[in-house]
Amino acid sequence: MEPQVSDPTRKRNPITRAIVWHYSNTKCTIKQAQYEKEKYLISTVRFNPWLLMPASIIVQFCCGSLYAWSVFNAPIDEAISGDSKVSQAPVTFYIAVGMLGVASAVMGPYLERNGPRKTIMISSSLFLVANILSAIAIYLKYIWLLYLGFGVIGGFSIGLGYIAPVSSLQKWFPHKRGLAGGFAVCGFGAGSIVIGKVILPLIHTVGLPLTFIVLGSLYFVAMMTSAFIFRVPPPGYTVITTSDTERKATAPLVPQNSEIKLTLKESIKSIDFWFLYVIFFTNSLFGLLVISRLADMITKLYFREPNEASTIVSINSALNLIGRLVFSTLSDKIGRRTSCVIMLTTQTIIIATFPIFMEDRNYWLFLGCMFVVSMCYGGGVGIMPAFLADLFGSHNIGVCFGVLITAWSIAGTGGGLLFTAIYNHLLTSLGYTTGDAYPFIFNSYWILSLVVFGLFCTLLIRTQQKYRILPPVEGQWYRFRLFKRVYIVKRVSVCPEIEILSVDEYDQLWDNYLKSRHLDVNGDAVELTTLIDSNK
Repeated sequence: MEPQVSDPTRKRNPITRAIVWHYSNTKCTIKQAQYEKEKYLISTVRFNPWLLMPASIIVQFCCGSLYAWSVFNAPIDEAISGDSKVSQAPVTFYIAVGMLGVASAVMGPYLERNGPRKTIMISSSLFLVANILSAIAIYLKYIWLLYLGFGVIGGFSIGLGYIAPVSSLQKWFPHKRGLAGGFAVCGFGAGSIVIGKVILPLIHTVGLPLTFIVLGSLYFVAMMTSAFIFRVPPPGYTVITTSDTERKATAPLVPQNSEIKLTLKESIKSIDFWFLYVIFFTNSLFGLLVISRLADMITKLYFREPNEASTIVSINSALNLIGRLVFSTLSDKIGRRTSCVIMLTTQTIIIATFPIFMEDRNYWLFLGCMFVVSMCYGGGVGIMPAFLADLFGSHNIGVCFGVLITAWSIAGTGGGLLFTAIYNHLLTSLGYTTGDAYPFIFNSYWILSLVVFGLFCTLLIRTQQKYRILPPVEGQWYRFRLFKRVYIVKRVSVCPEIEILSVDEYDQLWDNYLKSRHLDVNGDAVELTTLIDSNK
């Protein structure tokens, strides 16, 4: 009798086994017959991947209505508690942002297995339920039901609708990752441009509860219709560009498959993933707080009319959208890291000077700075899918981006709740009023420290594969390039030791390594999966 080999997975309880299976099993389950059928949009009309661009914008447009939530704050607080200054409604936004991250992290593997179409259909259905529950909550004056309806269920549904277009476009447009990432998320910023201006007139026409019913129904129809355009690229799908042809002509020994392909486990074990996580968190923090309270700041600090505040919210959302397109497209030209350095440096300067222009109550300077912050925030959201695909591959982008989105959620939920707790403490304990700028100024101090830390992490992240793949020297903890120098940080008993190499010296080490691997190639055009596997 052969000895029994124990299976370690059997020792796990059913919940653990289910979680392990869920995150490790991301292979697409779509059948070949479905791929053949999806070659056509309708009847004899062949499917064109560029149709995914407007379809993605429509889905994200509906989900992006979340960004107009600050316009709802005062009417909801007035309707439920009778006091528009109690500040209960903003908590809904923070809960929804948190659940968006939870949905993205939890449902990423489902998206990869089943494709974007099913995911968007589930998203649209849940979003309709969320809006219906929100209407009931306002009618019955149950704030907890609003938190459950729009906060928990709505946030979860928005998370599903958010990651599906991102994953789809990164797979269909591997040659235009920045542009694809920008279009995949620009609709999210566009949603509040229109919705921000529609909310108050609609409330005056049909009432606050029915406003959620009307909007929820429109979202459902638009998202469900767009879902039928989405499909998964067939196995082996690639895009041959002119630059690819020229490179093959001049370097015929370069392997054709040069894209890195890491699993979720391999990706999150990389320190570069966590640098990217911190970058996303810090770049989103101030922008999310501005979005959630912009209308309140305009009406309470600068004493402007609510209609003007809603107009500013729409303009701010437009600049958020422009930032997503501009910075993501620019990153294809100047690099993802350089774009992130520009955005975080700009935010650092604005937040550092925030106390000055807030104390002076300079309205137009305030608006200008908030608009720039929103562009930088939107740019970070647009760049992240392409940045992630560059570092870890686009084949598993739904799963990895789902985990990365939790950084955005922590920024919105954790940052928002901390901001609110400090704000309310200053109002209730120290005698400040909603018309005072100091509660906002005080909060800017801790935000500034985090943004500066994010800028530091941006300088450390390694965007070129050769700085990550070359086997580490003895005692090495981390290696990165900065200002035409390569820094090798080594572990020693007392304090870290740093060895500094010139770029030419490091390139010589890289060339020697490639020769030892019998790869006569230039730069990063290497079969990266093979190299990484050999270095585990």
